[in-house]
Amino acid sequence: IANVVILHKSLADDFEKFCHANDGPLPLLYRSKPGEWKCPSLSSNSDIRTDCLQYRIYEYGACTGTSTSLKDYFDQLKDMVTFYLGCSFSFEKAAHKVGVPLRNVEQKCNVSMYKTDMPCCRVASFCCNLVVTMRPIPEDQLEAVVEATYPLKDSHGAPVHIGNPGLLGIQNLSSPDYGDPVQPHPQDVPVFWACGVTGVEAVSNCKSPLAFTHSPGCMSITALKNEDAPVHNSKEIPMVHCISQNPLHYSIASETAVRKIRELESLIGIDPGDRGMKHLCCQDELLKTCLSLSHARSVLITTGFPTHFNHEPPEENDGPPGAIAMAAMLQSLEKDVVIVTDQRAMGLNKKIIEDGVQQGVLKTPVPLLSYQGDAAESALMFLCENGNLERPRFDQLIAIERAGMAADGNYYNARKVNIKHLVDPIDELFLAAHNIPGVTTTGIGDGGNELGMGKVKEAVRKHIKNGDVIACDVEADFAIVAGVSNWGGYAVACALYILNTCEIHDRYLRKAIGFPRLSKKANWASALPSITKEEKLLKILIQHGVRSGVTASLEMEVDGLPFYNVHSVIIEKLLEQIP
Repeated sequence: IANVVILHKSLADDFEKFCHANDGPLPLLYRSKPGEWKCPSLSSNSDIRTDCLQYRIYEYGACTGTSTSLKDYFDQLKDMVTFYLGCSFSFEKAAHKVGVPLRNVEQKCNVSMYKTDMPCCRVASFCCNLVVTMRPIPEDQLEAVVEATYPLKDSHGAPVHIGNPGLLGIQNLSSPDYGDPVQPHPQDVPVFWACGVTGVEAVSNCKSPLAFTHSPGCMSITALKNEDAPVHNSKEIPMVHCISQNPLHYSIASETAVRKIRELESLIGIDPGDRGMKHLCCQDELLKTCLSLSHARSVLITTGFPTHFNHEPPEENDGPPGAIAMAAMLQSLEKDVVIVTDQRAMGLNKKIIEDGVQQGVLKTPVPLLSYQGDAAESALMFLCENGNLERPRFDQLIAIERAGMAADGNYYNARKVNIKHLVDPIDELFLAAHNIPGVTTTGIGDGGNELGMGKVKEAVRKHIKNGDVIACDVEADFAIVAGVSNWGGYAVACALYILNTCEIHDRYLRKAIGFPRLSKKANWASALPSITKEEKLLKILIQHGVRSGVTASLEMEVDGLPFYNVHSVIIEKLLEQIP
């Protein structure tokens, strides 16, 4: 089955480039010569003037009518070029073959098609927003349908979005722009594929004097059988992970990328001093955090644990290096990043960031903010424009080695010393974020008393020394547990690089429109953590009077190495997972 676009020959080269620039919705099967009505590579007896059940006629961008035949346009068609484009109807048999129910087929209706707010890559006069088809798929068969459709690139390939339609700018699934409404079953999830009707929108917007397209749902049927359709040969297998429940949102990455990130999570889980940290670990917290970050546009990072309460400054050197490593990678991925810390530590952190830029650890300064929580609505006003839940300033909040509030409202270091007088109530931001749709939170910690570790507080109370007192009570959506919190930050930076160099994930991120972003790979690689960068940061911290944390001061060996050397080994092993 093929979608059809027929244009004047003067526009043909630009439209072909438009197809190549947006090959998810517009997989080009064949381009005819001017006046060529047949398409021998797709069908031996084709005649594009009558192949479609119905055509749309466009004049200067407006649809002026429909027709079941184009034979009346004999003279005009001599100077026109036909484009045959892949159609998602072709992959439905592959989905059915693996046992995935298709509700539009069951309900004997056309598939639902929607205009999104995702702009395609413009070429000359061709520009439009992506159009998608939607099929409700049972939640337990999401991975099956993704795996079945992924190789069929000429039929739009894998989905471009799974979950809440609002994330594509679609307001009402019961009112499709084209096709028929399809009724989902309980436990079905909306799954969206790029759609060839995108070409119809592009033709309308280019406002050519005369153009033809198929009417949505009335495509050209070729002689090719579905089983003979070209298959994109790839050893990669796509995997699906839920990254948010409110709004519902899934992401996709290759099996190889997922395996590498799980290895990162295992590496940082080494437990110096055997303090019981292994009991706090939950699989895939690093993966889900980084998938969520990959989709985010704006990220808030907070750090600061005043362990040395009798010293000035009271901060420890675990936290800031990890925060800066994450910020550097997020900046290279062109995301907005801010760091939030205590008001009393603003000057210190400003100097650390300035020195980090000077030393080449950061390319540009990271904006620095503080939060005091002066009023009941302070957190919402800080996180959202004018406190409006529909306009959040940040998509994700990450705390790394940040003092977390215990059940009694105090903040404790590992030795049960109350340090509340040194800590601003940044926890309020994480608590408020739970009520803001689309905002995700992550806590990175190595002792259970850090912000966000409330997700594993029962395990902290049971397995960590003084855990019944020091356990953080504030929960994050994801809790990354590391032997040293900085390692968690380094792992996040490495995992983000792995995801963004994964072709399957990259395609899903850009909704299969535009070109792959792998040309930016060198820039991302330059933002990766390294032993040299860590050494520079630690020297900067020492110069500003920041002391080692409790973990780093322990007299111990790990795998026969003095603990000081373990930092270098961990960084080296993390970087070994980089493709």
